[in-house]
Amino acid sequence: MIYNFSISRDLSIAASGKTSCSTLSLKPTLPTMTLQSFDIEQHVRRIEQDGYTILESVIESDLIETVEEDLRRIEQERGIGPAQNLFEGLHTVRIYNLLAFGMPYDRVAEHDRVLPLVERVLDQGCLVSSISSIAIERDETPQPWHADDQHIPLPRPHVPLVCNTMWAITDFTKDNGATRLVPGSHQAVDVPPPFGDINGAIAAEMPRGSILVYNGSLWHAGGANKTADRRVGVAMNYCAGWMRQQENQLLGIPLDIARTFSPRLRKLCGWGLYKKLMGHIDKCTPEYLLNGSSPKRVVGEP
Repeated sequence: MIYNFSISRDLSIAASGKTSCSTLSLKPTLPTMTLQSFDIEQHVRRIEQDGYTILESVIESDLIETVEEDLRRIEQERGIGPAQNLFEGLHTVRIYNLLAFGMPYDRVAEHDRVLPLVERVLDQGCLVSSISSIAIERDETPQPWHADDQHIPLPRPHVPLVCNTMWAITDFTKDNGATRLVPGSHQAVDVPPPFGDINGAIAAEMPRGSILVYNGSLWHAGGANKTADRRVGVAMNYCAGWMRQQENQLLGIPLDIARTFSPRLRKLCGWGLYKKLMGHIDKCTPEYLLNGSSPKRVVGEP
């Protein structure tokens, strides 16, 4: 079945006769630029308008190479293979809870080219929701369409609750499984149909070292890999500070690893308070559990 996505007064989905997934072209509206060379405000506006933006070639080469090498190591040492369901992919290898491995994934979570933008979409009290790798192998079929916040039982559209990023560890192309997305669909009143083509869908092509940043309500899915090469990405995802995280960071990260994190990353994982209230232990911030200090009351204090 083929669907046509259109943003009208009621943000409805209407059946259509023909569609295609075209290649992303940023030139007509906003060029892909690094946060160093382009105003962050324009990336914020693009996410507000289209639901996504691309930060091109912002990942340091040494970080890309280190992540790529370490993912191979983890996969081989742990014998990780594809899942047995269509959503995760029958030809896709995923490694979850990457912060539990410490370096280099701590650099990913608080990267200074990305986190300031995420904080503008959510706020500075945001949390790490999950971090995982996604390696799409040859012969993989298109992933079912979805929105990353579609399990949240709130009327749509709503304020941003989730802001997710996809790091291109390899080139992302239409043929090797680049993320497919529907611009503007974060404003829809429905979640997408899981299967079929959607009018207006594009392939978010980007070179190795780039990052796709998008609103969690955006309709998207992994693409099919018609090449002989793997498409490798890291999904670094964030949520509002008052929400439950997708991965349980506090229990999933060994304390000896968490103690190596910066103060900012500790708070991003949940060892902190939201609005000086949510997440306290007897009115104290939970960070004392990591640094060995005495509990310090924060809630209700001037």
